[in-house]
Amino acid sequence: MLSMHVDDEKNWKASECTVTEPSTIRRAISAASIGNVAEWYDFGVYAFFEPTIQKVFFSNLSHTMGEIATFGPFAVAFLIRPLGGMFFGPLADRIGRNRVLAATMILMALGTFAIGCIPSQESIGILAPLLLLLARLVQGFSTGGEYGSAMTFIAEYAPDRRRGYLGSWLEFGTFTGYLLGAIVVTVAGVALSEQQLLDWGWRLPFFLALPLGLVGVYLRSQLAETPAFAALEQEAEDREKQHRASQTAKDILGLWPYVLVCMGLALAWNVPNYMLTSYMPTYVTQTLPMMQHSGGISPTASQVLQIVVMVLALLAIPLIGRLSDRFGRKPFGLIGSVGLVVLALPMILLIRSQSEVAVFSGLLIMGLLLICFSATMPSTLPALFPTNIRASGLSISFNVSVSLFAGTTSVVVGSLVAYTGDLNWPAYYLMIAGVIGAVSLLVIREPNGTSMWGSPPAAASEAEAHDLVQSPGASHASTGLGIALPVVPTPRQII
Repeated sequence: MLSMHVDDEKNWKASECTVTEPSTIRRAISAASIGNVAEWYDFGVYAFFEPTIQKVFFSNLSHTMGEIATFGPFAVAFLIRPLGGMFFGPLADRIGRNRVLAATMILMALGTFAIGCIPSQESIGILAPLLLLLARLVQGFSTGGEYGSAMTFIAEYAPDRRRGYLGSWLEFGTFTGYLLGAIVVTVAGVALSEQQLLDWGWRLPFFLALPLGLVGVYLRSQLAETPAFAALEQEAEDREKQHRASQTAKDILGLWPYVLVCMGLALAWNVPNYMLTSYMPTYVTQTLPMMQHSGGISPTASQVLQIVVMVLALLAIPLIGRLSDRFGRKPFGLIGSVGLVVLALPMILLIRSQSEVAVFSGLLIMGLLLICFSATMPSTLPALFPTNIRASGLSISFNVSVSLFAGTTSVVVGSLVAYTGDLNWPAYYLMIAGVIGAVSLLVIREPNGTSMWGSPPAAASEAEAHDLVQSPGASHASTGLGIALPVVPTPRQII
């Protein structure tokens, strides 16, 4: 394993540990997760309504070009996410995680609601897709600050011994939001005629985002700042001056190995994420029937299969999160990475067969590999950065990776399939992600059971705090996850 600095390791006293009551932790998890519900509700609605959105905003284009154009605003929203991360991440490190999460929640809800208000292309011409793009940019900007800050928020509230389980609830919110969006679209498709959907029905799910956002803002307003941030605030009253944008950027660049690892893990996690949730609905119902000249399965059947897969994944995420607190995060991450390399082609061949049982099997394999990351990464990635730049480093690294390689999955893979005629491109893309994920995991130390970098050990009770500081090596490490930095003058070997 790679090296770390000896002097950054500290033996803590029980009185120095952060103790947070379980009831406060539960409220914090609920408040952070509701933001993910709202965010992924929008993604679920957009992905499942892709054929309808294509007809509303890009009716003058051919099917292939219309599909690419519809995924364009979806992908472009990810390209602006790093700007959101660069703005909101440092802001969260200066004024607090909670305030930033409230602001991003409002922006996301307004952006989603605005999509439902846009007139069709038949009504206002080219202005319609331009307004759609603008709304997606607002969503992308807010999401750039939302997810990194939410991961930081939960990780800093969670006790060391339960960080995997509690962090997994953030992705429970993600899957809940996507599932809610999928259910709303499916119900709308069954209850309304195609003409009713095109005229007004497609707008209703987007309008629902506003009350969801208001609930999220209310829940988040009821919480205090995270214990780790509050402690940092007490230690450095002049932190606002010390962490100007230039200083924050310099600090993050100094930790470039951690940035690269964070980007690699984010890529391995989010490529299967967006492949399953954003591209597969279109791949199954439109791309395969058209290119294989077969009837395929109906959109409603595809939606039902996706919903069942998401429900099973939803139930499994907290279980894997809890198991990661016992067996570690790396084993599950490696299962997901190796699984993507070995099983990507078989799962796509199953989906290509277009029988409902085979499609479900392929989607289920993809979903189970995805949750190996979803259940463990929210507790792994925040541990890569110290408290004073945790939100900044995580938000920027995560969003750059998602923007360049993961959020563009739908448009990139869709374009590759369209121009090469090779229907196995989804498998190739997943295999590349798996290799990158495995390499990224192999260069870090197991984060399970250690305190957050730059923060004291965290416990749920005074008794647990005493137990933590008496456990040899369990929660004493206050550095990162074992990556060697070139500026470290006196490294030692980690076994």
